[in-house]
Amino acid sequence: MGRADKFGNCEMCSRERHLTFHHLIPRTTRTNKWFRKNFDRQAFDEGVNICRDCHIFIHKQYSEKHLGRELNSLDKLKADPIIAGFVDWVRKR
Repeated sequence: MGRADKFGNCEMCSRERHLTFHHLIPRTTRTNKWFRKNFDRQAFDEGVNICRDCHIFIHKQYSEKHLGRELNSLDKLKADPIIAGFVDWVRKR
């Protein structure tokens, strides 16, 4: 799937919605020395297609640095208890 908004199943909540591209390593961290040392260029382009509800929630809960350092994969995002609670709730909407 590409980066442009498209319609499909959210990789977080599985609902059929318009999708947005969530960078697993936030773009704002690209110039940070720690991130440049620990991730290659390809990692900065990796991401997941998620609905706007999930995307907004993720960014409201955690800083860009925390997302990039601790929640930098789909599995890690899904395993986070705060995000998992939201995903369970939003699936019922």
